[in-house]
Amino acid sequence: MEKKRIHIFDTTLRDGEQVPGCKLNTKEKIKIAKQLEYLGVDVIEAGFPTSSPGDYQSVQEICKSISKPIICALSRAVEKDIKIAGSALKYAKRSRIHTGIGTSDCHIRYKFNSTPEKIIERAIQAVKYAKKFVEDVEFYAEDAGRTNNDFLAKVCEAVIKYGATVINIPDTTGYCLPEEYGIKIKFLKENVKGIHNITLSTHCHNDLGLATANSLSGIINGAQQVECTINGIGERAGNTSLEEIVMIIKQNSHLNLFTNIKTKLISSISHLVSECTGMKVQANKAIVGMNAFSHSSGIHQDGIIKKRETYESINPEDVGIHNHSSIILTARSGRAALDYRYKKLGHFLNKNSLDLVYSIFLRYADKKKEISDQELKIILEEANNKGNNNKNRLQHIRRRINVV
Repeated sequence: MEKKRIHIFDTTLRDGEQVPGCKLNTKEKIKIAKQLEYLGVDVIEAGFPTSSPGDYQSVQEICKSISKPIICALSRAVEKDIKIAGSALKYAKRSRIHTGIGTSDCHIRYKFNSTPEKIIERAIQAVKYAKKFVEDVEFYAEDAGRTNNDFLAKVCEAVIKYGATVINIPDTTGYCLPEEYGIKIKFLKENVKGIHNITLSTHCHNDLGLATANSLSGIINGAQQVECTINGIGERAGNTSLEEIVMIIKQNSHLNLFTNIKTKLISSISHLVSECTGMKVQANKAIVGMNAFSHSSGIHQDGIIKKRETYESINPEDVGIHNHSSIILTARSGRAALDYRYKKLGHFLNKNSLDLVYSIFLRYADKKKEISDQELKIILEEANNKGNNNKNRLQHIRRRINVV
């Protein structure tokens, strides 16, 4: 069975930048956009041009700097927005306008003070107007996660009829459970006329920690595009993490899916986005967190040393981490890990020496969070001097490691 390609729509520069305090200037946006192009993303959502003159300029400059990916600009279902988006995209080699409107009862009643019929009409008019500027028009049904499936199908069918080439089904508030979101995508695939002629897209938020799971459920049930961000940054709790969804697809061949992402560039672009945005990556973040390939438990360390796959489903080199798995020495580490780290430093200990060093190591490790290479050398020095019973010398050594 032929594998199905999943298109990666990166919105780091638009939805990702909506994090409070995460303002990027034009130069930083171009730098990130170029790295996204090298990474192999299919679409770069460059910004929301009508939101500010600076965002308009950034979208224009990105269009001039990028050749391969589609450059996408966001707009509301408002003619002014759409016109400005079209103007900002004029230098793009491949362009897309991303326009849409809220479709849930909550949005229709409270955000727009409108009716379902009027919302469908506004959606149609937005798509028709966007087609005057670009051929590729993506329509988003905001809050689709909480939208009745029958009404959502009517909206999708209407905009497809008037030229939408991509339909985005956002779980705007991170409301859906994976099964519910998958059923929604499947329902649209089976009940919307013309749906097989367009690209169906997921856009999931992480309010309940389900963004990646929902996106996965969406593509399993027929969506062909995933909208995501580097490091999972974005509005509130963030968006689907690009590195997570890409590596899930890569590691699970039975899904029969693939992307064009060069995964060995993931670590470097994660660091770049973190540096430019000032958004630190949490240590236990999947794939790109500093602890993602670190091991401190003695049982795990022993397994990793014997065969990496015992406690890692991903090879660190596959995401661009070249110093391999990290064996972190703590009070929970065993002899195997200690011996491994000493060998890395060029010290090969016999069993008796290792037992002596390990007893000293544990005394220090109980008082410190982590033992460094420099401290390992000091521990070895103490072990070598222990037989001499030189109390002054041992006291000096312990002070060097801040353990008395």
